[in-house]
Amino acid sequence: MRRKDRAVKSWHEIIDILQRADTIRLGINGDPFPYVVPLSFGFEDCAGEIRLYFHGAKEGFKHTLLEQNNHVCIEADILHKYEETEASLTARYESIIGFGTAESVQGEEAARGMDLMCAHCGYPDFAYDPAALDFVRIYRVTLTHVTGKKNIT
Repeated sequence: MRRKDRAVKSWHEIIDILQRADTIRLGINGDPFPYVVPLSFGFEDCAGEIRLYFHGAKEGFKHTLLEQNNHVCIEADILHKYEETEASLTARYESIIGFGTAESVQGEEAARGMDLMCAHCGYPDFAYDPAALDFVRIYRVTLTHVTGKKNIT
């Protein structure tokens, strides 16, 4: 990171940014180009390891690419505002980038992932029909490396 003064160094701050972010962008290895898709998500902090969950239809380009290579990059950000400075315009933001692997999950873990997604979207007590899990694919992304950056002064 070039601007070390903007680095987010606290695990608590990284979790806080992720909690407040509405969307993640999932980067997947494609050929010949990377593939990036915005997603709703849920997550949990498991003793210093972030596990993100997202869902989608059972088939599609995203699933095909993940079956070929499950190494992914995620990005989440919060844009607070653009602001005029003496010399330019700047963005006031907080963001994280993480790297890890995506795996399709089923059963109790898929239900846990769906519960976390509902909670993160503001519906912690949403009573979805459990049969809905038969029509979607739930993924868990286990992040092995996470960095954060902010410019909110």
